[in-house]
Amino acid sequence: MKIKEVLNALEMFAPLPLQDGFDNAGLQVGLTDAEVAGALLCLDVNEAVIDEAVALGYNLVISHHPLIFKGFKSVTGRDYVERCVMKAIKNDIVVFAMHTNLDNAPQGVNYKIAEKIGLKNVRILEAKENGLLKLVTFVPVNHADKVREALFSAGCGCIGRYDSCSYNIEGNGTFRAGEGTHPYCGKIGRLHQEAETRIETILPEYCKSQAVKALMAAHPYEEPAYDLYPLKNSWSQAGAGVIGELPEGETETDFLKRIKKLFEVGCVKHSRLNGRLIQTVALCGGAGAFLLPKAVAGHADVFITGEVKYHDYFSYENDILIAEIGHYESEQYTKELLYSIIREKFPALEMQITRVNMNPIKYL
Repeated sequence: MKIKEVLNALEMFAPLPLQDGFDNAGLQVGLTDAEVAGALLCLDVNEAVIDEAVALGYNLVISHHPLIFKGFKSVTGRDYVERCVMKAIKNDIVVFAMHTNLDNAPQGVNYKIAEKIGLKNVRILEAKENGLLKLVTFVPVNHADKVREALFSAGCGCIGRYDSCSYNIEGNGTFRAGEGTHPYCGKIGRLHQEAETRIETILPEYCKSQAVKALMAAHPYEEPAYDLYPLKNSWSQAGAGVIGELPEGETETDFLKRIKKLFEVGCVKHSRLNGRLIQTVALCGGAGAFLLPKAVAGHADVFITGEVKYHDYFSYENDILIAEIGHYESEQYTKELLYSIIREKFPALEMQITRVNMNPIKYL
Protein backbone atom coordinates (compact mmCIF):
# COMPACT_ATOMS: atom_id res chain seq x y z
CA MET A 1 0.00 0.00 0.00
CA LYS A 2 1.04 3.60 -0.46
CA ILE A 3 1.80 5.98 2.37
CA LYS A 4 -1.07 8.23 1.30
CA GLU A 5 -3.56 5.39 1.86
CA VAL A 6 -2.50 5.15 5.51
CA LEU A 7 -2.71 8.92 5.94
CA ASN A 8 -6.15 9.02 4.30
CA ALA A 9 -7.39 6.45 6.82
CA LEU A 10 -6.11 8.58 9.70
CA GLU A 11 -7.78 11.67 8.26
CA MET A 12 -11.07 9.81 7.91
CA PHE A 13 -10.97 9.12 11.66
CA ALA A 14 -9.89 12.66 12.59
CA PRO A 15 -10.35 15.07 9.66
CA LEU A 16 -7.84 17.92 9.53
CA PRO A 17 -10.59 20.61 9.57
CA LEU A 18 -11.23 19.60 13.20
CA GLN A 19 -7.88 21.06 14.28
CA ASP A 20 -7.73 24.33 16.19
CA GLY A 21 -6.71 27.54 14.43
CA PHE A 22 -3.20 27.68 15.93
CA ASP A 23 -2.35 24.14 14.91
CA ASN A 24 -0.35 22.63 12.03
CA ALA A 25 -1.47 19.01 11.93
CA GLY A 26 -1.15 16.91 8.79
CA LEU A 27 1.74 16.24 6.42
CA GLN A 28 4.98 17.75 7.75
CA VAL A 29 7.72 16.30 5.56
CA GLY A 30 7.98 14.04 2.52
CA LEU A 31 6.16 12.58 -0.47
CA THR A 32 3.27 10.19 0.03
CA ASP A 33 3.15 8.25 -3.25
CA ALA A 34 5.83 5.78 -2.11
CA GLU A 35 4.98 2.30 -0.86
CA VAL A 36 4.91 2.24 2.94
CA ALA A 37 7.74 0.15 4.39
CA GLY A 38 6.60 0.54 7.99
CA ALA A 39 5.18 3.11 10.41
CA LEU A 40 6.73 4.36 13.65
CA LEU A 41 4.30 5.97 16.11
CA CYS A 42 5.29 8.61 18.66
CA LEU A 43 4.10 11.55 20.70
CA ASP A 44 6.86 13.90 19.53
CA VAL A 45 9.44 13.75 16.76
CA ASN A 46 13.11 14.25 17.59
CA GLU A 47 16.37 13.07 16.07
CA ALA A 48 16.35 9.83 18.07
CA VAL A 49 12.93 8.95 16.64
CA ILE A 50 14.08 9.59 13.06
CA ASP A 51 17.17 7.44 13.74
CA GLU A 52 14.93 4.71 15.11
CA ALA A 53 12.82 4.78 11.94
CA VAL A 54 15.96 4.56 9.79
CA ALA A 55 17.26 1.60 11.82
CA LEU A 56 13.93 -0.21 11.44
CA GLY A 57 13.79 0.47 7.71
CA TYR A 58 10.53 2.41 8.09
CA ASN A 59 9.65 5.38 5.88
CA LEU A 60 6.69 6.78 7.84
CA VAL A 61 6.68 8.51 11.23
CA ILE A 62 3.29 9.45 12.71
CA SER A 63 3.30 11.76 15.72
CA HIS A 64 0.74 13.47 17.90
CA HIS A 65 2.56 16.80 18.22
CA PRO A 66 3.55 18.45 14.93
CA LEU A 67 7.26 18.67 14.25
CA ILE A 68 6.74 21.95 12.39
CA PHE A 69 4.63 24.73 13.88
CA LYS A 70 5.98 27.75 11.99
CA GLY A 71 7.49 28.56 8.62
CA PHE A 72 11.19 28.50 7.79
CA LYS A 73 13.27 31.19 6.10
CA SER A 74 16.15 28.75 5.86
CA VAL A 75 16.88 25.15 6.84
CA THR A 76 20.44 24.94 8.16
CA GLY A 77 20.24 22.49 11.06
CA ARG A 78 20.39 25.20 13.72
CA ASP A 79 17.86 23.41 15.98
CA TYR A 80 16.44 19.91 16.42
CA VAL A 81 13.40 20.68 14.24
CA GLU A 82 15.53 21.66 11.24
CA ARG A 83 17.86 18.72 11.83
CA CYS A 84 14.89 16.34 11.91
CA VAL A 85 13.52 17.80 8.68
CA MET A 86 16.90 17.42 6.98
CA LYS A 87 17.39 13.87 8.25
CA ALA A 88 13.86 12.83 7.25
CA ILE A 89 14.30 14.19 3.72
CA LYS A 90 17.73 12.59 3.37
CA ASN A 91 16.30 9.18 4.33
CA ASP A 92 13.01 9.51 2.37
CA ILE A 93 10.94 9.47 5.57
CA VAL A 94 7.45 10.98 5.65
CA VAL A 95 6.50 12.77 8.88
CA PHE A 96 2.78 13.20 9.62
CA ALA A 97 1.04 14.69 12.69
CA MET A 98 -2.40 14.10 14.21
CA HIS A 99 -2.74 16.81 16.86
CA THR A 100 -5.81 18.84 17.87
CA ASN A 101 -7.83 17.19 15.11
CA LEU A 102 -7.30 13.92 17.00
CA ASP A 103 -8.00 15.69 20.30
CA ASN A 104 -11.30 17.05 18.99
CA ALA A 105 -12.43 13.99 17.04
CA PRO A 106 -15.22 11.68 18.18
CA GLN A 107 -13.53 8.80 20.07
CA GLY A 108 -10.24 10.71 19.94
CA VAL A 109 -7.42 11.27 22.44
CA ASN A 110 -9.58 12.26 25.41
CA TYR A 111 -11.85 9.26 24.92
CA LYS A 112 -8.77 7.04 25.11
CA ILE A 113 -7.76 8.69 28.41
CA ALA A 114 -11.31 8.22 29.72
CA GLU A 115 -11.17 4.55 28.72
CA LYS A 116 -7.94 4.08 30.68
CA ILE A 117 -9.51 5.66 33.78
CA GLY A 118 -12.65 3.56 33.41
CA LEU A 119 -15.23 6.29 32.80
CA LYS A 120 -18.74 5.54 31.59
CA ASN A 121 -21.24 7.69 29.68
CA VAL A 122 -18.39 9.72 28.19
CA ARG A 123 -19.35 12.88 26.28
CA ILE A 124 -17.65 16.00 24.91
CA LEU A 125 -16.96 18.73 27.46
CA GLU A 126 -16.83 21.72 25.07
CA ALA A 127 -18.63 21.05 21.80
CA LYS A 128 -17.44 22.50 18.49
CA GLU A 129 -19.43 25.56 17.41
CA ASN A 130 -20.63 26.55 13.93
CA GLY A 131 -19.24 23.42 12.29
CA LEU A 132 -22.48 22.02 10.87
CA LEU A 133 -24.51 22.48 7.69
CA LYS A 134 -28.05 21.55 6.73
CA LEU A 135 -28.49 20.01 3.28
CA VAL A 136 -31.87 20.13 1.53
CA THR A 137 -32.59 18.40 -1.76
CA PHE A 138 -35.62 17.35 -3.84
CA VAL A 139 -35.81 13.83 -5.27
CA PRO A 140 -38.42 11.79 -7.18
CA VAL A 141 -40.27 9.73 -4.58
CA ASN A 142 -39.08 6.40 -5.92
CA HIS A 143 -35.42 7.50 -5.66
CA ALA A 144 -35.58 9.01 -2.16
CA ASP A 145 -34.26 5.91 -0.36
CA LYS A 146 -31.25 5.65 -2.68
CA VAL A 147 -30.31 9.32 -2.27
CA ARG A 148 -30.77 9.23 1.51
CA GLU A 149 -28.49 6.21 1.85
CA ALA A 150 -25.86 7.87 -0.35
CA LEU A 151 -25.93 10.98 1.84
CA PHE A 152 -25.70 8.95 5.05
CA SER A 153 -22.72 7.03 3.66
CA ALA A 154 -21.04 10.37 2.87
CA GLY A 155 -21.21 11.52 6.50
CA CYS A 156 -24.66 13.11 6.70
CA GLY A 157 -27.40 12.49 9.24
CA CYS A 158 -25.52 12.17 12.56
CA ILE A 159 -27.04 13.94 15.58
CA GLY A 160 -25.50 13.05 18.93
CA ARG A 161 -25.51 9.26 19.21
CA TYR A 162 -28.06 8.85 16.43
CA ASP A 163 -27.28 8.33 12.76
CA SER A 164 -29.33 8.17 9.52
CA CYS A 165 -31.27 11.27 10.66
CA SER A 166 -33.39 13.10 8.07
CA TYR A 167 -36.71 14.86 7.66
CA ASN A 168 -38.85 14.13 4.60
CA ILE A 169 -41.87 15.87 3.06
CA GLU A 170 -43.67 14.81 -0.11
CA GLY A 171 -44.89 17.37 -2.61
CA ASN A 172 -44.85 18.26 -6.28
CA GLY A 173 -41.94 19.76 -8.19
CA THR A 174 -42.19 21.45 -11.58
CA PHE A 175 -39.69 22.07 -14.36
CA ARG A 176 -39.44 22.52 -18.12
CA ALA A 177 -36.49 20.92 -19.90
CA GLY A 178 -34.76 23.14 -22.47
CA GLU A 179 -33.17 22.24 -25.78
CA GLY A 180 -30.04 20.12 -25.47
CA THR A 181 -31.03 18.62 -22.10
CA HIS A 182 -31.53 14.96 -21.22
CA PRO A 183 -34.34 14.95 -18.65
CA TYR A 184 -34.90 11.95 -16.42
CA CYS A 185 -38.66 12.49 -16.81
CA GLY A 186 -40.88 14.83 -18.77
CA LYS A 187 -40.47 16.06 -22.33
CA ILE A 188 -38.29 18.82 -23.72
CA GLY A 189 -40.19 22.08 -24.01
CA ARG A 190 -43.15 20.96 -21.88
CA LEU A 191 -43.89 21.91 -18.29
CA HIS A 192 -43.62 18.76 -16.17
CA GLN A 193 -44.89 18.03 -12.68
CA GLU A 194 -43.22 15.29 -10.61
CA ALA A 195 -44.05 13.81 -7.20
CA GLU A 196 -40.92 14.52 -5.13
CA THR A 197 -39.57 14.05 -1.60
CA ARG A 198 -37.87 16.99 0.09
CA ILE A 199 -35.00 15.51 2.10
CA GLU A 200 -33.39 17.54 4.90
CA THR A 201 -30.33 16.27 6.74
CA ILE A 202 -27.34 17.56 8.70
CA LEU A 203 -23.60 17.20 8.09
CA PRO A 204 -20.22 18.46 9.32
CA GLU A 205 -18.96 21.30 7.15
CA TYR A 206 -15.83 19.35 6.20
CA CYS A 207 -18.07 16.65 4.62
CA LYS A 208 -19.62 19.17 2.22
CA SER A 209 -17.72 18.19 -0.94
CA GLN A 210 -18.12 14.44 -0.45
CA ALA A 211 -21.82 14.85 0.39
CA VAL A 212 -22.49 16.90 -2.74
CA LYS A 213 -20.53 14.40 -4.82
CA ALA A 214 -22.58 11.52 -3.36
CA LEU A 215 -25.81 13.43 -4.00
CA MET A 216 -24.92 14.05 -7.64
CA ALA A 217 -24.00 10.40 -8.18
CA ALA A 218 -27.21 9.01 -6.63
CA HIS A 219 -29.72 11.59 -7.87
CA PRO A 220 -31.52 10.70 -11.13
CA TYR A 221 -31.94 14.30 -12.33
CA GLU A 222 -29.52 15.84 -14.78
CA GLU A 223 -29.47 19.04 -12.69
CA PRO A 224 -30.35 18.17 -9.07
CA ALA A 225 -31.54 21.04 -6.90
CA TYR A 226 -30.01 21.30 -3.43
CA ASP A 227 -29.40 23.93 -0.76
CA LEU A 228 -26.75 24.18 1.97
CA TYR A 229 -27.42 26.27 5.09
CA PRO A 230 -24.81 27.11 7.76
CA LEU A 231 -26.04 26.26 11.27
CA LYS A 232 -25.26 27.90 14.60
CA ASN A 233 -25.75 24.63 16.49
CA SER A 234 -23.16 23.15 18.82
CA TRP A 235 -21.74 19.89 17.48
CA SER A 236 -21.86 17.55 20.46
CA GLN A 237 -19.91 14.78 18.73
CA ALA A 238 -16.67 16.76 18.40
CA GLY A 239 -14.81 19.21 20.59
CA ALA A 240 -12.40 19.69 23.46
CA GLY A 241 -12.16 17.52 26.56
CA VAL A 242 -14.60 14.93 27.86
CA ILE A 243 -16.63 14.27 30.98
CA GLY A 244 -17.94 10.97 32.34
CA GLU A 245 -18.70 8.97 35.46
CA LEU A 246 -16.88 6.31 37.46
CA PRO A 247 -18.83 3.08 38.06
CA GLU A 248 -18.20 3.59 41.79
CA GLY A 249 -17.13 6.69 43.73
CA GLU A 250 -13.59 6.99 45.09
CA THR A 251 -12.07 9.15 47.79
CA GLU A 252 -9.89 12.00 46.56
CA THR A 253 -6.72 10.36 47.85
CA ASP A 254 -7.50 6.94 46.39
CA PHE A 255 -8.37 8.48 43.03
CA LEU A 256 -5.19 10.55 42.86
CA LYS A 257 -3.06 7.55 43.81
CA ARG A 258 -4.70 5.49 41.08
CA ILE A 259 -4.11 8.23 38.50
CA LYS A 260 -0.47 8.54 39.55
CA LYS A 261 0.07 4.80 39.04
CA LEU A 262 -1.99 4.53 35.84
CA PHE A 263 -0.17 7.37 34.06
CA GLU A 264 3.24 6.67 35.67
CA VAL A 265 3.42 10.23 36.93
CA GLY A 266 6.53 11.35 38.78
CA CYS A 267 4.56 13.97 40.70
CA VAL A 268 0.81 14.63 40.68
CA LYS A 269 0.18 18.29 41.43
CA HIS A 270 -3.30 18.89 42.81
CA SER A 271 -5.44 21.50 44.52
CA ARG A 272 -6.54 21.40 48.16
CA LEU A 273 -8.44 18.25 49.19
CA ASN A 274 -11.98 18.94 50.36
CA GLY A 275 -13.14 15.45 51.29
CA ARG A 276 -15.42 15.11 48.29
CA LEU A 277 -16.30 11.74 46.74
CA ILE A 278 -14.95 11.48 43.19
CA GLN A 279 -17.73 10.30 40.88
CA THR A 280 -17.88 12.65 37.88
CA VAL A 281 -14.55 13.17 36.11
CA ALA A 282 -13.70 15.81 33.49
CA LEU A 283 -10.41 15.69 31.61
CA CYS A 284 -8.37 17.04 28.73
CA GLY A 285 -5.00 15.77 27.57
CA GLY A 286 -2.18 18.29 27.22
CA ALA A 287 -2.71 21.94 28.13
CA GLY A 288 -6.41 21.80 29.00
CA ALA A 289 -6.80 24.29 31.85
CA PHE A 290 -8.94 26.53 29.60
CA LEU A 291 -11.72 23.94 30.14
CA LEU A 292 -11.88 24.38 33.92
CA PRO A 293 -15.03 26.57 33.72
CA LYS A 294 -16.74 23.90 31.59
CA ALA A 295 -15.75 21.19 34.07
CA VAL A 296 -17.20 23.19 36.96
CA ALA A 297 -20.38 23.95 35.00
CA GLY A 298 -20.69 20.22 34.28
CA HIS A 299 -20.58 19.49 38.05
CA ALA A 300 -17.39 17.43 37.76
CA ASP A 301 -15.73 16.44 41.03
CA VAL A 302 -12.24 16.47 39.51
CA PHE A 303 -10.54 17.88 36.42
CA ILE A 304 -7.45 16.10 35.06
CA THR A 305 -5.11 17.70 32.56
CA GLY A 306 -1.44 17.99 31.67
CA GLU A 307 -0.77 21.63 32.50
CA VAL A 308 -2.43 24.15 34.86
CA LYS A 309 -1.45 27.75 35.57
CA TYR A 310 -0.54 28.72 39.13
CA HIS A 311 -3.46 31.09 39.67
CA ASP A 312 -6.02 28.56 38.44
CA TYR A 313 -5.43 26.64 41.66
CA PHE A 314 -6.63 29.68 43.62
CA SER A 315 -9.56 30.43 41.34
CA TYR A 316 -11.14 26.98 41.45
CA GLU A 317 -9.99 25.43 44.76
CA ASN A 318 -13.51 25.54 46.26
CA ASP A 319 -15.26 24.34 43.08
CA ILE A 320 -13.38 21.26 41.91
CA LEU A 321 -10.35 19.08 42.58
CA ILE A 322 -7.62 19.86 40.04
CA ALA A 323 -5.13 17.14 39.12
CA GLU A 324 -2.13 18.16 36.99
CA ILE A 325 -0.30 15.08 35.73
CA GLY A 326 2.11 16.46 33.10
CA HIS A 327 1.67 17.11 29.39
CA TYR A 328 3.53 14.03 28.19
CA GLU A 329 1.96 11.74 30.77
CA SER A 330 -1.58 12.87 29.95
CA GLU A 331 -1.18 12.16 26.22
CA GLN A 332 1.04 9.08 26.24
CA TYR A 333 -1.81 6.75 25.25
CA THR A 334 -2.26 8.64 21.98
CA LYS A 335 0.29 6.22 20.52
CA GLU A 336 -2.02 3.31 21.34
CA LEU A 337 -4.93 5.13 19.70
CA LEU A 338 -2.95 5.72 16.51
CA TYR A 339 -1.90 2.08 16.52
CA SER A 340 -5.49 0.82 16.81
CA ILE A 341 -6.80 3.14 14.05
CA ILE A 342 -4.16 1.94 11.58
CA ARG A 343 -4.24 -1.71 12.62
CA GLU A 344 -8.00 -1.90 12.02
CA LYS A 345 -7.61 -0.65 8.44
CA PHE A 346 -4.26 -2.25 7.58
CA PRO A 347 -3.75 -5.44 9.62
CA ALA A 348 -0.68 -6.48 7.59
CA LEU A 349 1.20 -3.17 7.89
CA GLU A 350 4.46 -3.38 9.82
CA MET A 351 4.18 -0.90 12.65
CA GLN A 352 5.79 -0.12 15.99
CA ILE A 353 5.38 2.31 18.86
CA THR A 354 8.62 4.17 19.49
CA ARG A 355 10.89 2.95 22.28
CA VAL A 356 12.27 6.47 22.73
CA ASN A 357 11.11 8.26 25.88
CA MET A 358 10.60 11.78 24.57
CA ASN A 359 9.34 13.42 27.77
CA PRO A 360 11.57 16.52 28.11
CA ILE A 361 10.56 16.99 31.78
CA LYS A 362 12.42 14.96 34.39
CA TYR A 363 11.63 14.53 38.09
CA LEU A 364 14.36 14.56 40.74
